[in-house]
Amino acid sequence: MASPTPISHFSIDVSIDAHKQSSDNAEANPFLEDEFECKRPLTSDEQSMDYQRLTKPNGVLNHEISLPCDNPHKVRRWFCSSAAHLRRHGECSWHVLSGSKIWWLLPAVIAAIVVKVLGLPQAYLFTFSLLGIAPLAERLGFVTEQLANFTGATVGGLLNATFGNATEMIISLFALQNGLTRVVQLSLLGSILSNMLLVLGCAFFSGGLVHMQGDQKFNQAAAVVNSGLLLMAVMGLLFPAVLHSTHTEVHDGLSELNLSRFSSCIMLIAYASYLYFQLKSHRQLYDPPDDAEESGGESEDVSLSLKGALMWLGALTLFISILSNYLVDAIEEASSSLSIPLAFISVIILPIVGNAAEHASAIMFAVKDKLDLSLAVAIGSSTQISMFVIPFCVVVGWIAGKPMDLNFQLFETATLFTTVIVVAFMLQEGKANYFKGLMLVLCYLIVGASFFVHNDIPGGEDKGKN
Repeated sequence: MASPTPISHFSIDVSIDAHKQSSDNAEANPFLEDEFECKRPLTSDEQSMDYQRLTKPNGVLNHEISLPCDNPHKVRRWFCSSAAHLRRHGECSWHVLSGSKIWWLLPAVIAAIVVKVLGLPQAYLFTFSLLGIAPLAERLGFVTEQLANFTGATVGGLLNATFGNATEMIISLFALQNGLTRVVQLSLLGSILSNMLLVLGCAFFSGGLVHMQGDQKFNQAAAVVNSGLLLMAVMGLLFPAVLHSTHTEVHDGLSELNLSRFSSCIMLIAYASYLYFQLKSHRQLYDPPDDAEESGGESEDVSLSLKGALMWLGALTLFISILSNYLVDAIEEASSSLSIPLAFISVIILPIVGNAAEHASAIMFAVKDKLDLSLAVAIGSSTQISMFVIPFCVVVGWIAGKPMDLNFQLFETATLFTTVIVVAFMLQEGKANYFKGLMLVLCYLIVGASFFVHNDIPGGEDKGKN
């Protein structure tokens, strides 16, 4: 029986306009078509590639293509498509990573992993992990902003605050898993202080310097609501600390723990109600009417698609989780070897690194005279930590059998109380300028100096059992 004759002569119709886009596309376009018309079997002399261009009266080019019998057009089409995808993903990855102003710290991520694998001193592991988290946290804020382009201003601000706090939450969960409840308390407290004093202060200061002609204005009503929630959080932290300090507990150790768990559940309910208030019933309070006009004149470029933003969100969160685990494992030994108080590391150093995303976003929005977004990032982040992250960690510790409570000790609670009062007074007018920002930054320096000389004596590490 005679073997079948190979058939590889096809005719493809391609428009002239598409053909004239580039000289290279003249050869590439035929392989992107899926419909072919068989003309005749090829002889042995016609097995090589052969193009014949014939112009039809209707302005369509007819490509007579002679191909080998194994259909190399499919291989070439797959290769070109794969190369285009790889090039596109490579350019996108380079854009995301190199867009950070502290991209030069990214090698610290690899260095931290190498130090962990080689078992080098914990001080090196702590330092490289700390440096590596900074650019990752900043890029997490960028990806969240890209994601916010698909959600709107209000939800975008909430997403920015939520994923801006992802670093603190991840560090807290790893520390809680290792039984370092004091590190959890101090790091979360430091994040609140950093957002309210340093981040908001730098935003007011930068925006005030750029807009020296007058005070910048923001939504006073929304700021008052957030100030009320922060005062409620202070109340939740104040009573367990006072109960412990005055030794007026009904059951020693258990009363403040049970009060903390009850108060945490109430605070979570209050935060859920606040989300409904912000996103549903009083959404107009958080959506200024001039947003639509501003967005028409100042549209921001969308660099990532929705799928790309979600993928980067997962990848960055994964690497932040790895470095956070390294950081928690090395923090106590690094504190002793570097001769830096653990309280200062937890309250000042860790939050500054973790709040890199909020810091950059708040300053950028203030310079663009969008103080409502700066407040949504700075004050919204503080509200979320105090009303959601801290109670959530208490509930997680309750489930995991870890005695995490709201007794942050009297010194720390007093610091938080005075900070909330100072910021509430700064926000009550609905106006901001560079001098208010300078005062907030100076207040943060006083807080930092106080914790540097503060001898932390945790009184709640071995509280009552579950």
